[in-house]
Amino acid sequence: MRQQAAGQRSRRQTAPPRPPLDLQAKKIEKVDESPDGLDTISNICNELEFTQWFNEVEDSLLETSYDEYQSCLHELQMSKSHLDSLLSDTSSTLDLLSSLSKDFDAVDSQTSNFEKQCEGLLSAQRRDLELAINIEDNLQYYDFLDPASRRLNAPGAGNSVRGRDFSEMLKRLDECLDYMETHPEQKEASVYRSRYRLLMTRALTLIRGHFVAALRDIYLNVSKKIADKQLNDTTMSALLYAKFRVGAPELKQIGLEIQKRAVPPLDPDQGTEAEYQSLLNELQDNYAATRSKLIVPLVRKQLHEISQAPSTSTDLVSFARGSISYIRGVCLDEYDLWGEWFHGQGGLYYFLESICEPLYDHLRPRIIHEDKIIRLCQLCTLLQTRYIFDPEEETETTDANQLDFPALIQPALEDVQTRLVFRAQAFLYDEIERYKPGPDDLDYPARNKQVATAVTEGETQISGRKIAPVDVLVNLSKPSKQAEENSESPQEQDPKWDFESQTALSGWYPTLRKAIWLLSRIYRLVNSTVFDDLAHQIVHQTTDSLHYASTLISAKSPINGQLFLMSHLLILKQQIVAFDIEYVAPEVSFDFSGVTSTFWELRERGGLFNPRNLMRLVGHGLLPRVIENMLDAKVELDGRLRTVINDFINGFATTMTASLPAKFVDTRNLQRGELMYPTCRNIEKEVPSLRKTLDDYLDDARMKETLVGAVQDRVIQIYEEFFDKYTSSEKKRGHFVSKKGKGREDAVWDVDTFAEWCESVFLVGVSGHGQGHDDDDDDDAVTNRSGTPVSRRR
Repeated sequence: MRQQAAGQRSRRQTAPPRPPLDLQAKKIEKVDESPDGLDTISNICNELEFTQWFNEVEDSLLETSYDEYQSCLHELQMSKSHLDSLLSDTSSTLDLLSSLSKDFDAVDSQTSNFEKQCEGLLSAQRRDLELAINIEDNLQYYDFLDPASRRLNAPGAGNSVRGRDFSEMLKRLDECLDYMETHPEQKEASVYRSRYRLLMTRALTLIRGHFVAALRDIYLNVSKKIADKQLNDTTMSALLYAKFRVGAPELKQIGLEIQKRAVPPLDPDQGTEAEYQSLLNELQDNYAATRSKLIVPLVRKQLHEISQAPSTSTDLVSFARGSISYIRGVCLDEYDLWGEWFHGQGGLYYFLESICEPLYDHLRPRIIHEDKIIRLCQLCTLLQTRYIFDPEEETETTDANQLDFPALIQPALEDVQTRLVFRAQAFLYDEIERYKPGPDDLDYPARNKQVATAVTEGETQISGRKIAPVDVLVNLSKPSKQAEENSESPQEQDPKWDFESQTALSGWYPTLRKAIWLLSRIYRLVNSTVFDDLAHQIVHQTTDSLHYASTLISAKSPINGQLFLMSHLLILKQQIVAFDIEYVAPEVSFDFSGVTSTFWELRERGGLFNPRNLMRLVGHGLLPRVIENMLDAKVELDGRLRTVINDFINGFATTMTASLPAKFVDTRNLQRGELMYPTCRNIEKEVPSLRKTLDDYLDDARMKETLVGAVQDRVIQIYEEFFDKYTSSEKKRGHFVSKKGKGREDAVWDVDTFAEWCESVFLVGVSGHGQGHDDDDDDDAVTNRSGTPVSRRR
């Protein structure tokens, strides 16, 4: 700045001096005021004169304004001096400000350094404070060891377990243990952990000791009062239950301290959870043993009295009903009392099983010595319906806070089921597999006629048709409550089997009756897998028995033997199909609509005697749904049914067409009509015999008409084979035989003509020959047969 000011001053000094503007103006004014000057100017004629004039005027002006110029110069010099002084002051001020700025920068740097040092000190202070707090927090888990040890090892420490501060001490021990487990890196954590665990074990052992002592005191008090005098039921109940309820809440609370710590550890290698669990087990075992010493003798005494009562001494079901009801009441009371002593149900059912042991001791020998299947079935039904619930039929979830009595009674049910299966197998072997029929058992169809006579006119109607002797209702329903409670009920009058007195079943072969009765009794009373296996054996042995009886009957009359086997196999088949539905209901009846519909379908297709078609329809339409493992027995039954149906149809059809010649002799000079007339007369004769034979065994109109139609189809098929041979023989002789058209009456008929004639003779489905219960379906079937004649022409 100083250099700039000096430069400016030097430039001003070197510039040529010029008069100020105001002085020049004054000069001009003076010139103008001088008249001589004007006159002189007007006299100037050339430049020289002007120059002279101008110089004179200039000199005159300089002289005139010198004083004023000097004055102005003086003022300028004074201004310059003042400005120089200002410049000097400004420079000194700038120097001072520069010094101050340097000083400020130094102060700022020092302040920043000081601030950083303060922040470092504050951070160190905070770190030290946190460290002190952490040390104090961590140290408290170590410091608690000594006071806890002194308290738990002091004399009379067990008397303080009921105090609230004892529970707080246990919580504090839990916290210390958790700390030591979560900080294994600390130097003495493992040592303190083991010491705290010993203290915890010591504290819980004190609780165990106090609990057991209190329980023993209650027991001694109650047992002493019971032994002193005879007590009535009210007083006994007060002693057995009210006394145990008085101190239960407090003891339950201190016992909960052990239960809360008897949990599986996160670390399987800890190895201490078993110790705490063993302490809890000791509490529960001591309680169970104490209660058992009081309750079990009373239970045994009561069960003995029930077993000696007149109504239950010889009746297994009555004894089971009374004894199980009593035991259930005791178990409910003990269940409620347990809930007042312990949280949860751990160990409860082991205790209740010991209460039920006297029941098993009384019930098991009676079950083993019971030979009557009906009694065993009644006992199974009683246990399953009254005490054991079917999980598939429960609509609501079982309350976890209620007594699970079915679990306690399950061993008794398993004993009954085991005995029932054994007796069922013995029954199968003795009464079905080894059954030897008598003359009356094989007297068919006379036996069916006797049954038909015994059936009353007011018998139940099903779907508009009267129930046939082999079609009757099977009264195999479960026994009523009155029958269960009364051993002298009509169902029990027979010393061995309750079905022998049922007249409606007397038309059945005995092994079939016994098989159906046995299946109906054990159905849903035993395990499904066991039932499937038994049912397989029963069906197999019954089928063998029926086949054996059919063989004996066929020795006298093959037709009767075939119809006997056919009707009984149909009954057996239908019973198996209906098992899942029918035997749940109070009454069970036969409905052969499914079987007869299958026959009608085969009849309309013209393939009843075709084994492949029959097997396919039977397999798809009539297989059972409930007995999974009976497939082999069902295949065997279906195969034998198919065989006997084919044998029956082929037998009648062969008899009707026996007069058709097998060979044609050229030398014979017979009327052509002689080939047809014997066969037609034979068919007309055998059709009424066929219907009469079917009437002796079957009363279902649709089934009979189906079989008649099947015989008709087979007759037409045999005739078709004969006609093909006949036409072939005539062609060899050079005779033309028309395969269409009726021709002369004395000539051999074509197949269509013969089929039409057969329909007019067999009259399948025509009114007056026993329509089925479904008239519309029968009419449709008749229309199909008449509208589409059965022809096998190739």
